[in-house]
Amino acid sequence: MLTSPVTTPVTIEPTPDGSLQHRYEHLLERIASAAHRVGRSPEGIVLVAVTKLASIDQVRRLIELGHVDFGESRVQHFVQCHAQVSEFLERRRELGDPTSAPPDAVRWHFIGHLQRNKVRKAMPLARLVHSVDSLRLAEEIQSAAAKLDEPVEVLVQINTTQDRDRHGVAPAAVRHLIDQIDTMVNIRIRGLMCMAPASPRPDDARPVFERAFELFEEIQGFRSAGERFDILSMGMSSDFEIAIECGANIVRVGSAIFREPGDKAP
Repeated sequence: MLTSPVTTPVTIEPTPDGSLQHRYEHLLERIASAAHRVGRSPEGIVLVAVTKLASIDQVRRLIELGHVDFGESRVQHFVQCHAQVSEFLERRRELGDPTSAPPDAVRWHFIGHLQRNKVRKAMPLARLVHSVDSLRLAEEIQSAAAKLDEPVEVLVQINTTQDRDRHGVAPAAVRHLIDQIDTMVNIRIRGLMCMAPASPRPDDARPVFERAFELFEEIQGFRSAGERFDILSMGMSSDFEIAIECGANIVRVGSAIFREPGDKAP
């Protein structure tokens, strides 16, 4: 079950402003503050650190701080980063370094648009796929997952914006797609994911997230979904606090952790 909360970083030494550790600790404080504002516990929120903008050294450092959940949106980079992290963790285990205690393993989330021809590369590595948005993609995952030891856990990506060009299932079609996927023995639906439109005003995301939460609660009541339907993934670096206030229990944050002071936006 994917239930681990936001990780409490390992306390090493006070860190200077602008360091990765400082940004990480400050982000955890912001997550906790957003949760407390709406009467929620920070322990119920999972932070997925998105590695798109990160160097492997930054990823290793975050692991040394005790972080467990990482996300990637590009399959090629996902495969490379997964291999490098696995090698790093294996080396730490062999050395038995007593000066730090990184986790024995990390959990990888695939959060980007997943092309059907790349499913077989991503499936063995992903703990949770956030972006299932069609029956054809689900069928490809079902086929690939047949070779794995246990079902692949997925989220259905929904589009609660007014932009028809964005990825995601329309709200009116979500229940039908879930009913279809729920018949597939190699896939386990765990919840929903959504993305808000890019905006310089974070609060513009609120109606998008509120609608996603309404759908999430509606679908939780479906008998076919059962108890396993318990994840709502929404919110990124620019709007994760709004997402938490609207009910997200997974947030996907990259630049707020990994972007160095003075770096330009990509």
